[in-house]
Amino acid sequence: MGKLSHDMVVQLLIQLSLMLIMGRLFAEIARRFKQPAVVGELIAGIIIGPTVLGLIQPDWFQFLFPTGSASGVVLAGLVQVAVIMLLFIAGLEVDLHIVWQQGRQSILTSLLGLIIPFLFGFILPYAFSEFFGIAESQDHLTFALFMGTAMAISALPVIVRILMDLNLFKSKIGLLVVASAMIDDVIGWLIFSVILSMIGKGGDKMPFISTLLLAIGFTAFMLTIGRGVFNRVLPWMNKKMAWPGGVLSVSLALCFMGAAFTEYIGIHAIFGAFIIGVSLGDSEHFSERAKEIVHQFINNIFAPLFFVSIGLRVNFATNFDFWLTLIIIVIAFAGKILGAGLGTRLGGFTWRESWAAGFGLNARGAMEIILGIVALENGLINEKVFVSLVIMALVTSMSSGPLMKWMLRRKSV
Repeated sequence: MGKLSHDMVVQLLIQLSLMLIMGRLFAEIARRFKQPAVVGELIAGIIIGPTVLGLIQPDWFQFLFPTGSASGVVLAGLVQVAVIMLLFIAGLEVDLHIVWQQGRQSILTSLLGLIIPFLFGFILPYAFSEFFGIAESQDHLTFALFMGTAMAISALPVIVRILMDLNLFKSKIGLLVVASAMIDDVIGWLIFSVILSMIGKGGDKMPFISTLLLAIGFTAFMLTIGRGVFNRVLPWMNKKMAWPGGVLSVSLALCFMGAAFTEYIGIHAIFGAFIIGVSLGDSEHFSERAKEIVHQFINNIFAPLFFVSIGLRVNFATNFDFWLTLIIIVIAFAGKILGAGLGTRLGGFTWRESWAAGFGLNARGAMEIILGIVALENGLINEKVFVSLVIMALVTSMSSGPLMKWMLRRKSV
C-alpha cells in the first residue's frame, strides 16, 4: 500500500476542510434564497477554483490545489466514490410500486418524455457538430448519442422536492410525474452506460454485445430476484445488527459491489450503484428512517465534495459560450416539455396538467451535472459543452417549480 508524505496529508486535509466549509456556507446562502443546496455548492467551487481564486490569486490556488500532486489523486478518488454514492441515493428514491400503480399513463409520459427530447438532443448536435465543438467525424455519433441522453434524463430527487414544496407529491399529477421520472432515470442511465462502453471507456475486458447483455441481465436480476433476496435478508439485519450502523455499512457495501460489477463488465460504476439503490430502496423492510440516515450521511459529506470539485476542474469564465448555452437550454426545454406534455395528454390529463407535468419533468439538477462530469472525464464532451450543461441543469431546476405552479394556478383560475 502506498503512503502519502507528511506534506501531502496536510494538504489533503486542508483541501477537504476548505471544500466542506465553503460548500456548507454557500449551500446555506442558497437555501435562504429558496434554491437547492447544489447551487450554492457549485458557486463555492467556482469561487475557490480557477474561475475566481485562480484569477485573483493564482499562487494561492496553486498552493491549495496543485496539479499532479498525490493529494490530488486521493481527492479525485474520494470524488469518484461520492459520485457512486450520489447515484445510489438517487436509486433509493425510486419506488417501483408507484410506477406499477400509474401503469399506462406513466409509460406514455416517460416514453415520449424520453424519445422526443432524445431526438432533439441527437439531431441538432449530429447535424451541427462543429458548432458544439466536435469536429472529428468519428466522434459525431457518440457525441450526438450522449447529447440525446443528456436531454432525455430527469433529476428524480429534485422533482420529488419540488412536488413536496408544491403539496403535489401525493396528487394524481404528482405521482404520474414521479413515476415517469423513475422510468426515465433507469432507461437514461442504462443508455449512457452503453454509450461509454461503445467508445471503450467503460472497460475493454469483453465484447460490446456481452457487456450489453450482462448489463440488461444485471438490471433484470436485481429488480426481481435481488429485490426478493433483500426482502428476506433485511428483517434479519434489522433484528440482529446494531442500528443504524448495520444498515448503513451493509447498504453501502452492496452499493460498491454493484458499482464494481458494472465497472468490471464495461458499464460505468454509477449504473451499478443506481440499480442497487433501486432494488434495495424498493424493499418494504428498508424503512424511511434508514433511507433518511443514508441520505443525510451522503448529502452532507460526500455531495458537497463532489459539487464543489466541479468548480475546481473547469474555468467557467473562459469556457462560457453564450450561444452554445442558449441553444442547449432551448433544446432541453423544448424537447422535455413537448415530449412529456404530449405523453401526459395522451394519458387522459388536461392540456394545462400536461404542460405542468412537462415543466416538472424538465428539472435536470444534480443528475445532469453527474452525467456531464462523467462525459467530460471520458472525452465525450469538451469543457465548453460541460459548462453549458451545468448552467442548463441549474436553469431547469430553478425554473421547474415556479413554472409548474404557474401552469396549475392558471388551471384553477
